[in-house]
Amino acid sequence: MSLYDRYVLAPMIDRMCGTREVMDIRREVVPLAEGDVIELGMGSGLNLACYDPDRVRRVTGVDPGENITALARERIAACPFEVELLGLSGESVPAESASFDTAVVTFTFCTIPDVYSAISEVRRLLKPGGKLIFAEHGLAPDDRVARWQRRINPIWKALAGGCHLNRDTKLMLEEGGFRLDDVRAGHAMPGPRIATWVTRGVATTR
Repeated sequence: MSLYDRYVLAPMIDRMCGTREVMDIRREVVPLAEGDVIELGMGSGLNLACYDPDRVRRVTGVDPGENITALARERIAACPFEVELLGLSGESVPAESASFDTAVVTFTFCTIPDVYSAISEVRRLLKPGGKLIFAEHGLAPDDRVARWQRRINPIWKALAGGCHLNRDTKLMLEEGGFRLDDVRAGHAMPGPRIATWVTRGVATTR
């Protein structure tokens, strides 16, 4: 990993993804998780404090970024439930099909290289009746904002660890075989409008 990734990008992502507004979004959706949980993109473990320990038995976190996951060690140690962290990407998880009651994905689908493979993997890993809890920033419905998102995306992606500004969360999940049962969307974070459109909610497999 480059010095930029280790000393600039990882701490920057931890700070930006841990602002009051972003944590409010996490606290809105993550407590809905229950049972055995698979979390794609655990990162620095910011979601761990948002789980309801009375509803969660075990959390398996998946993330390939060793620099960002190094920041999660103290948060994992403080958890009242079991946490396992796997250092790999979300497109292929070494677990049996129908192993998890809940999947949690927050501010992660924007970064996974093959996002449709990751969505398919979530479907495979969920038990029948299992649910996907998600919160993602992405493509805004305003045409002017969306045009700027597409223009800036190549530069943004290079500077922000592969993060895409122009992925349509709702469309991706629907095309990936999920039914969106409860969805809320809007500009939910401070900052330029190209980066603040957030879609969050609950989805189940069709």
